[in-house]
Amino acid sequence: MTDANLTDWAGVQPPRRETIHGRYVDLEPLEPRRHSDSLFAATSASGSDDRFRYLPQTPQTARADFDEWMATASETADPLFFAVVDRSTGRAEGRQALMRIDANNGVIEIGNILWGPALSRTRGATEALFLFADLAFASGYRRFEWKCDDDNVPSKQAATRFGFTFEGLFRQHLVIKGLNRDTAWFSIIDTEWPSLRAAFVQWLDEDNFDGSGAQKVSLSDLMPARAQ
Repeated sequence: MTDANLTDWAGVQPPRRETIHGRYVDLEPLEPRRHSDSLFAATSASGSDDRFRYLPQTPQTARADFDEWMATASETADPLFFAVVDRSTGRAEGRQALMRIDANNGVIEIGNILWGPALSRTRGATEALFLFADLAFASGYRRFEWKCDDDNVPSKQAATRFGFTFEGLFRQHLVIKGLNRDTAWFSIIDTEWPSLRAAFVQWLDEDNFDGSGAQKVSLSDLMPARAQ
């Protein structure tokens, strides 16, 4: 627990609708004219039921439904949606959002994540998370959150792999698609980020991957030991 004196704390600015550049992916503010075709392909590809299972939306396999969602999502400030664009192809292979933005207290969350089959479980997906976290802490935010349905085991595993700390369970927190959701809460705080950031940077380095793209050292092995 930090004992930092926050007498002079004045809050931070909300995130801007600007492209965040990475090595493998760029995060571009969602734009229907630029992203709709490739993002719809990623969204509606085989396995869409699993990708949408824990999202508030139903599977967007009909183009009209997807276009309606895109028109709305591209205009909202919170959640602030970004397309995850593969730098090698220029195609949007997923989307994610900065949301529940509390600039007064320096708290921000990554959510509404949908990584299509060409992005999921790749270094690009890890970088997409890293770019959001790095932006948040570079902008002065004190806390970066990840929340998910407690039944969503892959999401909880991803949060742990990315260095988030599990904080607890909010029982009967939400009703999503007519079902109860117990919400698992995770966070990274600003004092933890420098060592976590170093692990991400080392893992994302091209030298950490062989000619076939397989990692040489896992991100988990690079993460700092947690305080007991």
